[in-house]
Amino acid sequence: MFLEALGSAVLGLALAWAAAHRLPHRLPVRRLVLPTGAAGGLFGAFLTHTALGSAGFLPVMLGAAAVAAASVSLLLRPAGRLRHHHSATV
Repeated sequence: MFLEALGSAVLGLALAWAAAHRLPHRLPVRRLVLPTGAAGGLFGAFLTHTALGSAGFLPVMLGAAAVAAASVSLLLRPAGRLRHHHSATV
């Protein structure tokens, strides 16, 4: 169980680092992104382990990766400015 926790935290941290490296213009500072990924990985491992029981290491890591990716994706900002269409009646 310790290896699941450690592996899920490292996996979440790696996913967050990759996202911060690839999309720095759409994410806030790394000091927020990296802990979010690690916490998402830990929570995903806990959630998967609770739901599936002793299903094995791989399903728990898949659940950790899914929740870590979802957590980091919540930090994404829109890519460009929103375009406002002006109507002719205004």
